[in-house]
Order: sequence, then C-alpha cells, then structure tokens
Amino acid sequence: MAKQKEQTVDQFWNNQAKNLKGKVIKEARYMTPKEAEEFGWYSRPVVIHFTDGTYIIPMMDDEGNDGGSIEGSNNDLVFPVLR
Repeated sequence: MAKQKEQTVDQFWNNQAKNLKGKVIKEARYMTPKEAEEFGWYSRPVVIHFTDGTYIIPMMDDEGNDGGSIEGSNNDLVFPVLR
C-alpha cells in the first residue's frame, strides 16, 4: 500500500479556500442585533449568502469570539463590524 503524502497546514487551508471558487453571492447584509446576540457577540459583521444555500461570516478569531471585519482591495470592499 502506498503511503499518502501528508499535507502541510498551508496546503490544507488553501484547499479549503478553493471551496469559495465559483460560488455566486445571492445576498450580502450585516448581521442583525438579534443574530449577534444569538452568537454571543458584541460586533455585527457582514454576512455573505451564496446561491447554493451556504454562507460565510467573518469572525474576530478562529474560536468565534466575536464578529470580524473584511479588508478589501479598495474602499468599496471594506466591511467593518458594527457595534
């Protein structure tokens, strides 16, 4: 049996990032105060919904301690958190 080559952390997460390729944004809106409360967050980040029913929410850290901001390539693509 051939031994599988182990992935590096970078390789694993770059492969995960490929899951965004081809997705189509259906809606982008800021989280409501009620939604933020359900997450236990003080900050309200932008929520991006895709046509396939999935969504992404930026977080402050990988433990989900609060909502996070998005920095883009120009001012039209910068999304701070709302408090």
